[in-house]
Amino acid sequence: QVQLVESGGGLVQAGGSLNLSCAASGRTFSNYAMAWFRQAPGKEREFVAGISWGGGSTLYADSVKGRFTISRDNAKNTVYLRMNSLKPEDTAVYYCAQNRLSFTTAQAQESRFNSWGQGTQVTVSS
Repeated sequence: QVQLVESGGGLVQAGGSLNLSCAASGRTFSNYAMAWFRQAPGKEREFVAGISWGGGSTLYADSVKGRFTISRDNAKNTVYLRMNSLKPEDTAVYYCAQNRLSFTTAQAQESRFNSWGQGTQVTVSS
């Protein structure tokens, strides 16, 4: 059974930075594409960033492109999200997710992912 555990959330001022981590266990981590999603209060969960199984391709939502960077360390079974130039509208619970199929490229559709972490809160004050 897959387990994903996010960490690194917190309270930061606008313009600041945070690093999120997601530690995975239960399947061969390096075989699966990963992604970050987020859900703000009263809104639908939305895609933030994705990375292919090997790390060679990445995908970003337009709202975070140029500010956020997704990466992975397959030796540590961990995926990261580096968030710079944070804005109040980035405030949300951030979730990492693992693709249901192995050896896929970076993907954004929520239906492609069948394993989810519990989420970590990111709050950006103005």
